[in-house]
Amino acid sequence: MPEIKTDPPRLDVRGLTKRFGDFTAVDDLTFSVPVGGSLGVVGESGSGKTTTARVITGLDAPTSGTLTVDGQPRTAPRGRARRLARARQVQIVFQDPLQSLDPRLSAREALGETLRLHYPGVDRPARISELLDQVQLSSRAADAKPRNLSGGQRQRVAIARALAVRPKILVLDEAVAALDVSIQAQILNLLADIREQSAITYLFITHDLGVVRSVTDDLIVMQHGRIVESGATDTVLSRPSTPYTQLLLASIPGPGWDPRRTVEAHRQA
Repeated sequence: MPEIKTDPPRLDVRGLTKRFGDFTAVDDLTFSVPVGGSLGVVGESGSGKTTTARVITGLDAPTSGTLTVDGQPRTAPRGRARRLARARQVQIVFQDPLQSLDPRLSAREALGETLRLHYPGVDRPARISELLDQVQLSSRAADAKPRNLSGGQRQRVAIARALAVRPKILVLDEAVAALDVSIQAQILNLLADIREQSAITYLFITHDLGVVRSVTDDLIVMQHGRIVESGATDTVLSRPSTPYTQLLLASIPGPGWDPRRTVEAHRQA
């Protein structure tokens, strides 16, 4: 019988640990995401979500454990060309694009700078127009500085800049948390369309369980740096198996919601 070969996961994380001195921020994480998949990472503040995102993107080095992209180890490379190639694998979109966008550059100029750095020979105007269309940003907005854009427009610029290098993985760290609900819906729909068109893989870091329900296939729940529950998103949210996940779900405001009862439950958890 011939051997059946399976493709490696787009992202594979094994035993990932990150310590800052005596404090363990991320403790022995193991998970994987397939090509074109979308994994949600949820938990309250201090659970280790953002540290996990920073290690995966290469902004922080892991204390121990392994990360691979398409079966290839994601290690710190030497040399400018290799560092740029590694950066193109994984890009990140933060909660507040004003902290990551250059206030002196318009959206069009920011995209041009990114393309110049990574693809010196590319037809930049054509690629910039393609990216602006992809994130549905008007020409007028594309020529404005970040301070003159709305929150939703700035986030579209940040997404376009991340997509400019054609990443295999896009990490979204609370990427819609600062937006109004209606704008959140627009950005989430945009992200869903981009994934459908390009088979990009998402790692969606958030505290908002309503967001992960709409944009992720699978879900891991973190508490104190560890994974306490994982599975298909619909299963975890409809039939949570751990008290902590049940508490997170109980913390979502709704009819009959009692904030005092939720606070007391958090104290006892």
